[in-house]
Amino acid sequence: MLSYNDIVMASNPLVMGVLNTTPDSFFDGGRYCEKNAVLQRAKQIIEEGADIIDIGGYSSRPNAEHISVEEEKKRLAPNIELLLKNFPDITISVDTFRAEIADFLAENYNIAIINDISGGELDEKMFETAARLDICYILMHMRGTPKTMQQLNIYNNVTEEVLNYLRERIETLNAMGVKKIIIDPGFGFAKDTEQNYELLKNLRQFAALNYPILAGLSRKSMLYKTLGNTPADCLNATTAANTMALMNGAKILRVHDVKEAKETITIFQKYQGL
Repeated sequence: MLSYNDIVMASNPLVMGVLNTTPDSFFDGGRYCEKNAVLQRAKQIIEEGADIIDIGGYSSRPNAEHISVEEEKKRLAPNIELLLKNFPDITISVDTFRAEIADFLAENYNIAIINDISGGELDEKMFETAARLDICYILMHMRGTPKTMQQLNIYNNVTEEVLNYLRERIETLNAMGVKKIIIDPGFGFAKDTEQNYELLKNLRQFAALNYPILAGLSRKSMLYKTLGNTPADCLNATTAANTMALMNGAKILRVHDVKEAKETITIFQKYQGL
């Protein structure tokens, strides 16, 4: 299992493979709701070379329906247990904004990372929970909730405002003793297509925060809306966007397609080494 120091000191960019156990995620919803499918997907992610598996039980797509804590726990706990039984050395990130879920899974299973899409805004106990658990915490920018976020994308300067938001939240986390932080500008979350591309173009500015940068661009609407196609048709576009992210300082790529992301990193590093 990777430690936070391993992530910070890694000589190569890392790949986080997505494993959604939800019936309604925007790209792969409903594919991995049964144990057999979860196991096969995890096996694929690992064999293709992912460094981290990010497992989620609450869909964060636009207009996603709210589910209970009990339902989210039911989707996550048995599947994490299954993963650890079959792949005991994997590094698991849990995609949740709920402190109760983070606390339960960290106490009962060997998870390494909490991936909070809300930046601690949707659960006031999340920051103190991250501090008490002393766990790696992904701090992402979003406004509102998955159900309301697309109506909250008004900015004077999206890069400056997202950067300032993350800086302020980092200061709060640091004051509470949380130092193991990864930052995510939140592509697609309360941003329109043009704002997403502006963030991608300016991603290197986020290095000023002095924490690893995660880019979650895989098959997102900024790609398929630009091309006029669908998430299923956006693998090439994802590779292009991931290349831009790497060139602008991304340390971690969060993706649905691990093999292609690993190949992107290999070509990028060859280019960088010339």
